[in-house]
Amino acid sequence: MPAYPPSALSRRQMLGLIARGAVACTLLPAHVRAASPRKPNVIVVYTDDQGSMDMGAYGSSDLATPNMDALAARGVRFTQFYAPAPVCSPSRAGLLTGRYPLAAGVPGNVSSTPGDPGMPGEQLTMAEVFKRAGYATAHIGKWHLGFSQDTMPNAQGFDHSFGHMGGCIDSYSHFFYWSGPNRHDLYRNGQEVHCDGEFFQDLMLREAEQFMAEHRDTPFFMYFAFNAPHYPYQGYERWLQYYRDQGMTSPRGLYAAFLSTQDEHLGQLLALVERLGLTGDTIVVLQADNGHSTEERAHFGGGSAGPFRGAKFSLLEGGIRVPSIVSWPGRLPEGAVRNQLAHGCDWLPTLASMCGIEEVPENLDGRSLADVLQSESAMSPHENLIWHVKDGGPSPQWAVREGDWKLIVNTRDTSDGRNITSIEGPFLVNLADDPGETTNLAEKHPEIVARLTTTHEDWFARQ
Repeated sequence: MPAYPPSALSRRQMLGLIARGAVACTLLPAHVRAASPRKPNVIVVYTDDQGSMDMGAYGSSDLATPNMDALAARGVRFTQFYAPAPVCSPSRAGLLTGRYPLAAGVPGNVSSTPGDPGMPGEQLTMAEVFKRAGYATAHIGKWHLGFSQDTMPNAQGFDHSFGHMGGCIDSYSHFFYWSGPNRHDLYRNGQEVHCDGEFFQDLMLREAEQFMAEHRDTPFFMYFAFNAPHYPYQGYERWLQYYRDQGMTSPRGLYAAFLSTQDEHLGQLLALVERLGLTGDTIVVLQADNGHSTEERAHFGGGSAGPFRGAKFSLLEGGIRVPSIVSWPGRLPEGAVRNQLAHGCDWLPTLASMCGIEEVPENLDGRSLADVLQSESAMSPHENLIWHVKDGGPSPQWAVREGDWKLIVNTRDTSDGRNITSIEGPFLVNLADDPGETTNLAEKHPEIVARLTTTHEDWFARQ
């Protein structure tokens, strides 16, 4: 791949400090590392509508994602990691509560209108769990879990909040453009703020730097939720030119430029952590919320699910199998790959365990991945995974995965945004034999359909 844009290259040279800092941490003697009395910081980075394979570390050969790749090189990368839902709000609810979205009260996208509620306030969030354990907590970036006073971030366990409350914004005007009237959507701690013309991800970094600097001597939890590569695609001009030089056409080129712009800002975030001397004391999680968008506003595509079928809004693999990485220099393996089944709801119990936090909700659907992180031979903590999503269709779509078997009911194939097709009735696949979900085995294995249907029905009856 040709050289990166000049200004980005200089940033990459600067960000080389991160990698060297991470290596230095891993080489510290074990007794020195263990002597640190402080609990680790936690930064959860959530990307928005990033395709299943859209990262160099996941096999993409046409994208420049050096900072995400570097994070994978010094951490643990999952290959069978699933989002809680194929769309924004329920995925975020699953992450923050450790519960399946239906159980968390967010079965589908919530409203982006001021005053409208979202995730019920009685749900305990990751922020509340960490706050009770003495952590300072911050939300920075996208929220999309409620726009009323009792469902905005400060009411859900976050000491500090900065970002947009709705589903998406223009990165420079910070307006939510949808069916009118268009609305300005930028808030700090529940109060509207105006930063006209400033790139949203730059604003996110400014807030993160101030928060981390204020809490560098005490543990903190920060939920850093990018608005990229969700539409509108607004990558830096240098990245647009870079991909034009590679002969990449729209919409892939527009998407790629925004993704590389996001990657650049991730690198700057990690550089801030390094500059504050916190790299060895900070767990970093990176995950996409769901698959890439093929909506008209996304130019009908741009992202890639690689060998998988489906995209955002679909329970096919391309809608829910997502990139996910975790790094903690000196404490977790580096350059490790885990093929075990894992899920976005798992981060709450996993991170609590890693931070020595014992008081967690009892009704979690997530399971700790602590053993899996340390050993490629550890068993997945899940016997099965369940999805149940309401997205405006006539019936909810649901799915169950058990081992290599996956049953889907009432989903759509959103691979081609111009030609979305419904998948009627039960659709059964064996992912080991058919990762592209091309052949329906429901008639051939009715006993498996019956078993997985019962699994879903029994779970649903308990909700």
